[in-house]
Amino acid sequence: MLKTSLIRAACAAALLLPTLSFAGPTLDAIKQKGVLRCGVNSGLLGFSAPDAQGKWSGIDADFCKAVAAVILNDPNKVQFVPTNTQNRFTVLQSGEVDILSRNTTWTASRDATLGAVFVGTLFYDGQGFMVRKSANIKSATQLNGATICVLSGTTTELNLTDWFRTKKMTFRPVVINELSQIEQAFFSGRCDVQTTDISGLAATRMKAPNKDDYVILPEAISKEPLGPLVRRGDWEFFTIVKWTLNGLIEAEEYGVTSANVDKLKGESKDPPIQRLVGTSGDIGKGMGLDNDWLVRAIKAVGNYGELYQRNIGPIGIARGQNAQWKDGGLMYAPPIR
Repeated sequence: MLKTSLIRAACAAALLLPTLSFAGPTLDAIKQKGVLRCGVNSGLLGFSAPDAQGKWSGIDADFCKAVAAVILNDPNKVQFVPTNTQNRFTVLQSGEVDILSRNTTWTASRDATLGAVFVGTLFYDGQGFMVRKSANIKSATQLNGATICVLSGTTTELNLTDWFRTKKMTFRPVVINELSQIEQAFFSGRCDVQTTDISGLAATRMKAPNKDDYVILPEAISKEPLGPLVRRGDWEFFTIVKWTLNGLIEAEEYGVTSANVDKLKGESKDPPIQRLVGTSGDIGKGMGLDNDWLVRAIKAVGNYGELYQRNIGPIGIARGQNAQWKDGGLMYAPPIR
């Protein structure tokens, strides 16, 4: 009996010991190829869009740069793969990209049926409507019978039908596959209304010949938590991507920025900051990384607030729900400890 008790005690103690993470197939492939393949929107201001030289910017693109900095020590080792609403999940499922960081709404059905998993929310959004100012429409409840341009294969298309049905209103859909084609159709007058995430409407409005000719109506008719996805089952890579997102959010909470991260690493005596910058604890080692993993991400793209200010601020969207929890928003990261 004594021997059995000792064996049981030893097994129980072993379960309490920290275990090291081992690289999965996605992480192995990224390291072997020396590049992170990132599926993005082909051109959405504030989220992911290339300039004339092919340089990508936006909050989704910057997040991929942060992950590349964490894994490959270089934020520039990213291959951006443009996707649309029809093929975005297929390119992730097939292994053409390692991560899909493309203003995609986190839903139960997508989490359960796509063979992929969301790592968290990068941007809280909601679906809205944009109309011409000259139409003198003040509320979405005035849109009965309107012709509405909408992207196919999206939650936007489903929300639109649900909302009009609940309001006992009708509309005429113009369903289009590409955002650029929707923008062209809306600006040319083919449809009275454009509907998508409010962030997308704000980005489109910035492209108008005169943005003041268009207004975004006050209603948000849905919840649209947008976040990156990775393939289901490769939990080591999932953990790294998830905690890169959490780390950037928590870095803002504690005032760790791209400008001061090196200084804080050398001087801070604040325990949460020490864990963020890797001078205490072995968080990185538990993920198969070194303890400078988050320092590299912050130096590459900044904390979450810097990401937001640089990318979303210019298209005119206030922090709102995307503010830190202590400031009345929804951005709340589990602790790095």
